[in-house]
Amino acid sequence: MDILDYAFMQRALIAATLVGLTAPAIGTYLVQRRQAIMGDGIGHVAMTGVALGFLMHTNPIWMATLVAIVGSVAMEMIRSRGKTSGDIALAMLFYGGMAGGVMIINLAPNGSTANLLTYMFGSITTVAPEDVTAICALAAVVIAFTIGLRRQLFAVCQDEEFARVTGLPVRLLNLLIAVTAAVTVTVAMRIVGLLLVSAMMVIPVAAAQRVTRGFTATLGLAMAIGVTVALSGTVTTYYVDAPSGAAIVLLAIAVFLVLAVVATPLARYRARAVAAAEAECTFPGTRGPSDDVRV
Repeated sequence: MDILDYAFMQRALIAATLVGLTAPAIGTYLVQRRQAIMGDGIGHVAMTGVALGFLMHTNPIWMATLVAIVGSVAMEMIRSRGKTSGDIALAMLFYGGMAGGVMIINLAPNGSTANLLTYMFGSITTVAPEDVTAICALAAVVIAFTIGLRRQLFAVCQDEEFARVTGLPVRLLNLLIAVTAAVTVTVAMRIVGLLLVSAMMVIPVAAAQRVTRGFTATLGLAMAIGVTVALSGTVTTYYVDAPSGAAIVLLAIAVFLVLAVVATPLARYRARAVAAAEAECTFPGTRGPSDDVRV
């Protein structure tokens, strides 16, 4: 394939694979906690980090990671307070992050504004070798956390009070979820873009939930969908001059719609199978005419 002859496409495909794995992995927990919008908020805050990276002549990914982690911890602290004014504080944090990024980028050298757009909407041609190194390192942390602690994280996301009674460090796990979401945003911003990364956290999970039962099955299928649409969208972008983030998200929505159509007959089939199994348990067998005949 000629697409693999180009170094920038090789880097883009590696990054897309890691994005497809990490975004749905942490997104499964966010959806379980009904915090699907959190990725969008972190993306807004991370814009300030990207702008600071340009201004300070440092790697924007690492600077965005630092700022996004600080923002995500602040979001979790606001959420844990449970006050009515929490929504207002979160809104101020989200939009303040975006406004701060726009303001800071104007102080950066010429050309930084155009570069910021690639972080906002994704661009496969701008994935540099050092970006791949950073993305691989960050993705390894996200995958190790989301897979290695899946039982504990599921317990916390399902019922915090029950998890606390069982002795789990609920506060620490909640902070780790928030930090992992922040790291995932910075992993995905080169391919999907800061403004669309939340879609990759939510849509593959929502699509998987249509046809799966059980948390582990949903997590696995969501990650498979994420990798499929991320690679497909990246390849599509190579042949069609379009932002990679938009292509990936539209493909994810298409997969969701297909699985939504498939879900209805699948649910009916499962219902019939369950009914048949219950009937078999209630009436384990019927005796034939000769069953009462004794020899």
